[in-house]
Amino acid sequence: MDKLLAMRMLVETVEAKGFSAAARKLEVATSTVTRLVDSLEDDLGCVLLNRSTRQISLTDAGAAYYNQARAILEAVADADAQVNDQGDEPVGVLRVSVPVEFGRRVIAPHLHTLLSRYPQLEINLTLSDEIVDLFSQRIDLSVRLGAALVNDDVVSRSIGHFQRWAIASPEYLAEQPPLENPTDLLHHQCLTFDFGNGKQSWVFQCGNEPLNVAVHGRLRSNNADILRKAALEGCGIALLADWLVKADVSEGRLVRLFAAYQVSPGQVSSSINVLYLPNHRLSTRVKVFINFLEEILAKTA
Repeated sequence: MDKLLAMRMLVETVEAKGFSAAARKLEVATSTVTRLVDSLEDDLGCVLLNRSTRQISLTDAGAAYYNQARAILEAVADADAQVNDQGDEPVGVLRVSVPVEFGRRVIAPHLHTLLSRYPQLEINLTLSDEIVDLFSQRIDLSVRLGAALVNDDVVSRSIGHFQRWAIASPEYLAEQPPLENPTDLLHHQCLTFDFGNGKQSWVFQCGNEPLNVAVHGRLRSNNADILRKAALEGCGIALLADWLVKADVSEGRLVRLFAAYQVSPGQVSSSINVLYLPNHRLSTRVKVFINFLEEILAKTA
């Protein structure tokens, strides 16, 4: 028995939710799939799948074995890809994690260009505002905005910067006290990003001395687009990335405030970073994706 092939049959059967569906996906006879799964169970001396006329399900032993088998098959595929990924053209799957709105608004509109340019490249794009563990979550490259939490086991490289703009809707500004300098924010509703800490200060820099303003408001969120939409509805003043609100400002839906200042929430950086594991230094897949990101950022600057 080819154990790797039998593992693949098991994994495909579980994920396709049946022997026949797995056989169709693999383009083999259903009897071939069932025979190899049966042989795997005989070899292990335990039942991996509960079978009925309508469905299959994993036994407790099967669930544990399935997880390990899937990880082994992915590791084999990664090993093959590593060998094939040293040439001029990227080959295989690249697993990328990017912040939600950055992925939707900055990266997604250009993915067709990348995929057309490299026909043997596959992209598995995960949108998450959480800091991911590259190793345990099997991520090849992560894009982070602001200071990246890294250690000696991770390569971090800055590929660009963005600005944060204080913005509000014309309707909000028409109904509220005038804003002549940043300290006037103390009298306004500020829509703040939830960094998981308590009180928040916005830092305004114009010249040598930073100005810290302890902003407050009734709405906090860990999603930047929620704050953008709240600002559009006149709920208050938000501090958001330029790439997120540039079109709204250009078209008059939002107004940029204090344009003479550089603004940040506390000491958070405005760097755009890519993170990857050291063994991906020579990866063609990683290189072309980083080049792709730099190309996009140059166009949107």
